[in-house]
Amino acid sequence: MLGREVSLEAEMRAHYLQHVPFEGLGYIESWLRAKGYPVTGTRFFESTRLPSLDEFDILIVMGGPMSANDESTFPWLGQEKEFIRNAIEAGKSILGICLGAQLIASAMGARVFPNPVKEIGWWPVQGIQPANELAFRFPPSIEVFHWHGETFELPPGAIHLAKSEGCENQAFQLGRSVIGLQFHLETTPELVQGLVSHCRNELLPSTYVQSEAEILSASPEKYQAINRLMGEVLSFLCRSDP
Repeated sequence: MLGREVSLEAEMRAHYLQHVPFEGLGYIESWLRAKGYPVTGTRFFESTRLPSLDEFDILIVMGGPMSANDESTFPWLGQEKEFIRNAIEAGKSILGICLGAQLIASAMGARVFPNPVKEIGWWPVQGIQPANELAFRFPPSIEVFHWHGETFELPPGAIHLAKSEGCENQAFQLGRSVIGLQFHLETTPELVQGLVSHCRNELLPSTYVQSEAEILSASPEKYQAINRLMGEVLSFLCRSDP
């Protein structure tokens, strides 16, 4: 079985959906390149062309400052959600991050709406240990990077994987091959600097919003910890067993 998994991993082709220039793949790109996986992408701020479902094996849906409900402002969101739903139904491996997780939830019939509080900065999430043996397991607690004002209901049939004090639904899994994360494990210092530069107007003092100085002072160890966990999530999604 191990040999079969390694063989199939070597054939994985990745495609990503990017919504704004400053929310790129970050550590995910390093992980994919290290595995030797071909990587293609759709950058909606440049083109709305999407691949056919037989052109990729794992789909990565990135974050962005828009809402999953903003179809009137960004008409391609409707097209993107249909594409995500078709990819899920086709059994593709899918990872959604922040807006990406919200788009997966919306595509599968769940509601996306404003969270009671914004979460911006480095805050802990708590892993929920599901009974399903096929579910990914997060650590009991880990400090991760957040930048979101909205949240989602769990899609029908989803497994709840993580929560925080400020936001109940932090992560979920659908079936064996779909994971949505409200937080950012792909984050690098460069990505954080880009978010701060483009979205610092959101850094208004509140319970779960850190200052720019606090956000930018994170230690290299914090980035290393979340990137390791991102690698574990990606390895889980790239396993060959259904």
